[in-house]
Amino acid sequence: MTASTTHSSTPQRVAVAGASGRMGHMLIEAILNSSDCVLAAALDRADSPSIGTDPSAFLGKPSGLKIESDVRAALSKADCLIDFTRPEGTMEHLAVAADLGVGVVIGTTGFSDEQKTQIAEFAQKTSIVFSPNMSVGVNVTFKLLEMAAKALQQGGYDIEIVEAHHKHKVDAPSGTALKMGEVIAEAQGTKLADRAVYERFGHTGERKADTIGFATVRGGDIVGDHTVLFAGTGERIEISHKSSSRAGYANGSLRAVGYLADKKTGQYDMYDVLKLR
Repeated sequence: MTASTTHSSTPQRVAVAGASGRMGHMLIEAILNSSDCVLAAALDRADSPSIGTDPSAFLGKPSGLKIESDVRAALSKADCLIDFTRPEGTMEHLAVAADLGVGVVIGTTGFSDEQKTQIAEFAQKTSIVFSPNMSVGVNVTFKLLEMAAKALQQGGYDIEIVEAHHKHKVDAPSGTALKMGEVIAEAQGTKLADRAVYERFGHTGERKADTIGFATVRGGDIVGDHTVLFAGTGERIEISHKSSSRAGYANGSLRAVGYLADKKTGQYDMYDVLKLR
C-alpha cells in the first residue's frame, strides 16, 4: 500500500491494552523510555485487580494515570492503541478505535478468517498495522525465508518449521510459525493450506514431498524460538530467530506507531513499516 512516509514530530499519544500483563508491562516501559511516544491510557479487563492502579507502578515511578476498563474513554485520549491481548478483546477494542479514528497496532495472534476479514473492513475507517509478530528481527527473518524458499524450490528440499513458546501460550502453532509457512508457500507460488502438516502420530508413512511440517514445543518461560529447516540431500539449511525477551516486540510496535502517525486509513504490516517489500 502506497502512502506518505512523513511522520509527525509531535509525540504520539499511545494507549496500551492488557496493561497489567507481561507484554503490557514491556510496552509501557518502552513508551516511557521513548521520545516519540507518550503513554496516554492503559486498559485492562473490568475484572482485573489492576483496575485503578498506576500502570507504571511496577517500574517504581508513577505515570499519573490509572488502569481503566472503559475502552471508549481510554481511546478518546489516544492517537494510537497497541493491542497484544486475545482475539475477542482486540476485536472489541478495534470497533471503538475505528469509530473514533484511532490507529491500532495489533500484535494479537489466533484470529479466525472471519475476524481477519473484519479487521480489513475496520481498516477502511482507521489505520492499522496488523502483523503476527512485531519484532524487527522476526520480520527480517521472514524476508530471508522468502529468498531461501525461492532459491531452494528446485532441488528437493524438505521444509520443517519448529517453534517453542512458554507454557501459558494458548494457540498452536504460533502466529509467527504460521506466517513463516505462508511466506515460504507464497514465495514458491503455492498456498500453505495445501501443504501444511500439523500433526504426526503413529504409522505416518514416508514424508510426502512438497509438504511443510510444523512442530510445537510448549514449556517454562520460553519467550519465542522459531527455526525453519530446509533439509536437502547432503546438506541442510537452518534459519532461526530466538527471542530472549519481549523487548523486540515492544520496540517494533513503537516503530509501527510512528509509521501510522500520518495515516488515516488502511491496513499495513511490518514489511511496510520496515520497507522490506
